[in-house]
Amino acid sequence: MRELRPVPQLRGTRRHIPAAGRGTPVKRQTLESRLLVLVTLGLVAFGLVMVYSATSAPAALARTDPMSYLKKQGVYALIGVALMMLAARFDYRSLRVFAPTLVLSALFLCLAVLVIGTRVNGARRWVEVGPATFQPSELAKLALAVWAAAYLARHPAPRTLKNLWRPIGVLLFAFCVLVIAEPDLGTAIVIVLILAAVLLISGTPMPTLALGSGIVATLGLIAIWFEPYRRTRFFSFLDPWKDPQGAGFQTVQAMISLGSGGPLGVGLGQGVGKVNYLPEAHTDMILAVIGEELGLIGVTAVIAAFAAFAYAGLRVALACNDPFGKRLAAGLVALVCGQAVVNLAAVLGLAPLTGIPLPFISYGGSSLVVALLSVGILLNIAGRNAGTARASVPDRGRRDSRPRAAVAGGR
Repeated sequence: MRELRPVPQLRGTRRHIPAAGRGTPVKRQTLESRLLVLVTLGLVAFGLVMVYSATSAPAALARTDPMSYLKKQGVYALIGVALMMLAARFDYRSLRVFAPTLVLSALFLCLAVLVIGTRVNGARRWVEVGPATFQPSELAKLALAVWAAAYLARHPAPRTLKNLWRPIGVLLFAFCVLVIAEPDLGTAIVIVLILAAVLLISGTPMPTLALGSGIVATLGLIAIWFEPYRRTRFFSFLDPWKDPQGAGFQTVQAMISLGSGGPLGVGLGQGVGKVNYLPEAHTDMILAVIGEELGLIGVTAVIAAFAAFAYAGLRVALACNDPFGKRLAAGLVALVCGQAVVNLAAVLGLAPLTGIPLPFISYGGSSLVVALLSVGILLNIAGRNAGTARASVPDRGRRDSRPRAAVAGGR
């Protein structure tokens, strides 16, 4: 019978065995990156189809090029995908150096658009750059995510309302005032969601975050209440049938389109709401076109796609050991998915209409390019932190919100 001999082990060595359920292997990280790419490109391709469906019939009736919007959106998609691929290869940590410059530039552009911006449908949100137009508030979302991640990677997470106010609250207030003045309430809401996500993953206590968000929401409601037109538009979702030809018109038409689709829809390209009834069918109301033509199944698939994006993106954030990368990933996920939630809730009649587009799907160059650039940075974070160890969740017991040591006995 063969004798069993003990295996010698050097004294002083330590072997780290990850706790069950807390490890982040390379394979999982790679799968999350692939899921992000798959969902993103799938939504972009689907968006091109729906933009053509929403614009071709009205364009044909107006005797213009039915493929005009599709061609423009296709160019924006190519530019966005190219930037996504470049961002996925550059080191995201270099953004930390440019964070102050980015946020100051975005603040200047948001101020400039109120003076030199082009007014469309009563809103001054766009700046003309040659043959194209650019929306500075889209850049502001990305710049704020980068700046907040860089700042909170260097400083302890604010644990009281007083600490939250300076400088984060001051900068948030400045951007929200400028964006609401355009007016663009939807982007202001997304900006709040981005900063909330970065603060939360940094270790800011939930009561402090909830109190700060409540103050921001109260100030926003006060500003809306003293402007009769905005007040009527904002609260019309509570009872859109009270004024179906006025303030509640968009919400009512969205409900009719969604209800007309039923479970399976009337067929791709066969919807009628987009032709004469549904305002802005190719931008912030494109979900209503999806609901009419592809039915409940189509709407559910869109919601599931964004849920998958949020899951993969948050896994990337939690798995990242770099403080800046962790916070930036959380902010980028909030940028994309927060905007999606605001749009979906508005079209479904659960929230006020804010005119914000559905990421990757709605027509619009600024929104699409910034969203794809954000995905590229997120992929960069995922790739550079793949297999670096394990998901380090902030220790809320620490004042600086540092994660607990990854290796037993390590410091």
